[in-house]
Amino acid sequence: MKAVRFHEYGDPDVLVYEEAQRPAPGSGEVLVRVAATTFNAVDAGIRSGNRQGPFPVTLPHIPGIDLAGTVEELGEGVASAEVGDEVIAFLPIVPDGAAAEYVVAPAEILAPAPSNIPLADAAAIPTVGLAAWQALFEHGGLTAGQRVLVNGAGGAVGGYAVQLAKGAGADVLATASPRSIERVRAAGADEVIDYTTTGVATALTEPVDVVLNLAPIEPDEFDRLTDLVRRGGAVVSTTLWMPAPSDEQRGVRGIDVVARSDAEDLSRLAQLVARGELRVEVSERVPLSELAAVHARAEAGELPVKVLVLPT
Repeated sequence: MKAVRFHEYGDPDVLVYEEAQRPAPGSGEVLVRVAATTFNAVDAGIRSGNRQGPFPVTLPHIPGIDLAGTVEELGEGVASAEVGDEVIAFLPIVPDGAAAEYVVAPAEILAPAPSNIPLADAAAIPTVGLAAWQALFEHGGLTAGQRVLVNGAGGAVGGYAVQLAKGAGADVLATASPRSIERVRAAGADEVIDYTTTGVATALTEPVDVVLNLAPIEPDEFDRLTDLVRRGGAVVSTTLWMPAPSDEQRGVRGIDVVARSDAEDLSRLAQLVARGELRVEVSERVPLSELAAVHARAEAGELPVKVLVLPT
C-alpha cells in the first residue's frame, strides 16, 4: 500500500511517500480502507521529535490520528463492526496512523460515519469535534441558558465549539480575527469580538459561566478572563503549555483539557451532523503524496482551518 512515513525525526521533508506493508488486524481490531485523514498540530510535534516523551512512536512511523473509511477486514473476536461499515475514529496516537491506504484500528473506538456528507469529509470530525464536545460539556459543564466565551473561535475546534454551544441553548460570545469573524458568526455566535482591536474584558458587559480558551494567551490576560467568570463557573483550556487559571475563593475551576478518543461521544457528534445540526467545515483537500507540503505550510502559518488528506 501507499503511505507517508518518517524514518527519522526532523523537518517536514523527512516525510516520505512510499510503499509500506499493508497491516493486518489483530484480536479486537479491524482493518479500515482509508477515505481520508487530516493534519493536526500533534502530527507535526511528533514528526519533529518534540513529543517523544508523551508519544514514543516506533520509526518508521505513519502519522494521521483522524480517520474516515470503510471496514475491510475483521480481527478475531470483533462483533461490533461488519465489513463494509463506513466509520470514523480518533486513532491511538502512538501506533501507525491513517496517512496511508489502510490502517488498523481498535474496533471499540469506531463510530458510524454520518451518511449525509461525503465519507472523506467525515475525517474532519473526530479530533477537533471531540475536543470541543468534551471541553464544553464534560469539563465545562455547559448547560442551556448559560453564557460561554470561546476565546480563539476562528480555528477548527472553535468552529465546532460555537456550533455545539449554540445548539445546546447557550448564549455564545466568541473572539476572532478579522479574517474569521464572518465564519464564526455563521457558526452561530451571538456576539463576535475582534481581539485585534478590542480587549475582551472591555467588551463583555456581564459575566459568563464558562470560558473556553483555544488560543495562545499571555498569563496576565488569561487571569483577566478568569475574572469574567461567574462564581462556580469554569475556565477550560486546550493550550496545555500554560495551565488554566482558577479562583478558589469564588469557586471558579481551571481545567486543562486533552481530547480523548471516545466512540460514544463521537457517535453523538456524527448524529448531530446527520440531523443537520452540526456543520462539517473542510477548507482544503490534498492528496496523500502532498502531506509533507501540508506540514511545511503549517509551520509557516499558511494552513487553512481544516485540511483533508486523501489517499488517492
